[in-house]
Amino acid sequence: MTSYVERPPVPQLAGVVRTVWVQRTGAAPYVQRHLPTGGVELHFPIGGRPQLIGPLTGPHVEVITPHTTLVGVRFGPGAAPPLPAMLDDLVDQRLGLAELWGSPVERLVDAVGGAATPKLALDALQAHLQREFRAADAADPLVGQAVRALMPWRPVDIAALAGHLALSASQLRRRCLHAIGMGPKVLQRTLRFQGFLALAQAGATASGRVGADGVAGLAVDVGYADQAHLSRECLRLTGVTPRSLLGGDVDRCACGHDHSASYRPFLAGRGLPAPRR
Repeated sequence: MTSYVERPPVPQLAGVVRTVWVQRTGAAPYVQRHLPTGGVELHFPIGGRPQLIGPLTGPHVEVITPHTTLVGVRFGPGAAPPLPAMLDDLVDQRLGLAELWGSPVERLVDAVGGAATPKLALDALQAHLQREFRAADAADPLVGQAVRALMPWRPVDIAALAGHLALSASQLRRRCLHAIGMGPKVLQRTLRFQGFLALAQAGATASGRVGADGVAGLAVDVGYADQAHLSRECLRLTGVTPRSLLGGDVDRCACGHDHSASYRPFLAGRGLPAPRR
């Protein structure tokens, strides 16, 4: 049986990592649908070769082999680990980590593969990332401000945001492409959909606007014009309808996994009635 357990990162990585996880597959191959999140991910199968998933603009379907244990790290937008390339060169790509980091990856593979438990393997990976970030140049602070402004619940005009940051619209776009892999408008759409998923995963109640409840209400709460608008974006970003993605029910996803650690940052900024659980 497949299991997937998320948890928050260690405190030292909280500003750059959205969530970490351990995934185990059962006796059958497991079809995993990776969705755009605005950030990059590290996928580290224990006993296998680690990979970096670049910023996604659409779904990426992967078949994970049976009896695989994998630890993973999902970074926030603009907070990728040190890499030899700008993120706009890595969009929608899946790359071997050895191609990007070189020989240090071999020591990391040994440390993760030699850990006594998946939790200790994840601890080893996070310890390595802490060292990498300590030695890296600081992230672009204006991009960080832009990411915070583009989170759901506070609709913002991109031109106005650029002006607030004392940048032209083209400068903001160029800096976002380099640091995130996508322009601010694409990131805004991605984060809006992630905000909807956060509400759905938490079993949140819609804010109660007249004529908007259930999925339609959550869609309006997060900034969609209506449920049809949400459905179009869901198809574009995931390749399936909201009903298919969520398993036919608004309060869970079809995979049955608990994504609370990943979506906690979205819920924290909601400013609407608290989730039911």
